[in-house]
Amino acid sequence: MLNDGEKGAVLQRDKESYAIVPHLPLGLITPAQLRKIADVADRYKPAALKITSAARIAIVGLKEADIDRAWEDLGMNPGATVGLCVRSIKACPGNTLCRLGQQDALAMGAEIDKRYHGLELPGKMKMGVSGCPNQCAETSVKDLGLVGKAKGWTILVGGNAASRARIGITLCEDLSSEEVLATCARIITYFKENGKKGERMGRFLDRVGLETFKTAVLAG
Repeated sequence: MLNDGEKGAVLQRDKESYAIVPHLPLGLITPAQLRKIADVADRYKPAALKITSAARIAIVGLKEADIDRAWEDLGMNPGATVGLCVRSIKACPGNTLCRLGQQDALAMGAEIDKRYHGLELPGKMKMGVSGCPNQCAETSVKDLGLVGKAKGWTILVGGNAASRARIGITLCEDLSSEEVLATCARIITYFKENGKKGERMGRFLDRVGLETFKTAVLAG
């Protein structure tokens, strides 16, 4: 029996089958990738294909003996679905595709995904990038969220939608894309160096204090 995350597989409720979740950055997928997922499903007969809340496609109910071959056939990297790390980055279409978009959520999300997806941290971290205040990427309930507005980006911290749900706190506003990336780097570094095992960003802020956090991450 595999441990959760080993070979990119997650043990299912029946304690016999596994789910694998290819990494599809920002939920964007090509026709070729869709065909590969469909071919794998036809070949290995999983119980289901499930579009997840993180905008990925989970292949659910694979036999352990089929996992390596399924990944080889897919030719894709696993998504970070378990463990204390940065999970998939959720992003809306932004001003690339949406008439309401005020900032480029796809470009920002892609850069954050490239830098941080799967990065090991003291606690899991969910991140979202919304191109306008409608927040279609649910940024107010992310550990670290970005919201695009007419004058620039707003950074929210400490939100989550788990059993102890909370809304993120506005950390700073009217940032350029370069300023956002620099601030996110300081936030993640500070959390990595000072967080406790299993601690989400919101509880971390409660422990260290918001003003102490601001001093550390807004000093650059």
